[in-house]
Amino acid sequence: MKVSKKSLVLWSAIVWMIAGFNVLKIGINVYGEYLSVLNFGLSVIVFLIFWNMIFKKMVDKNIIRIKSLPHDEYNFWNFFDLKSFLIMAFMMSMGISLRVYNLVPDVFIAVFYSGLGAALALAGVKYFYKFLKY
Repeated sequence: MKVSKKSLVLWSAIVWMIAGFNVLKIGINVYGEYLSVLNFGLSVIVFLIFWNMIFKKMVDKNIIRIKSLPHDEYNFWNFFDLKSFLIMAFMMSMGISLRVYNLVPDVFIAVFYSGLGAALALAGVKYFYKFLKY
């Protein structure tokens, strides 16, 4: 299925929002008994680190990449380049492994996943905003 460059930005928004809300949901579901001011503050710190150091810049770079593609239409999966798909696969594999093999305590899952999920979801929101302004 071929789509426009603008649609690639929408696909990015959808994928990042789904990923972000799913990771956030996992963190929130575990948070119950670990809810405290300290843990909430740590989640905010995780969010700020991932948002400011990675995702905010990554969205802009990917939008520039999509806009600079030479043709008008692409397969819908071209919203990412190969490197981004590999990074996403690695992150998903690590996240699943951490939970399935109990490699970290639940408090880590609660704090880290909540912060990371919120940053991922906000990246999706930023992609959607860029889509609307495209």
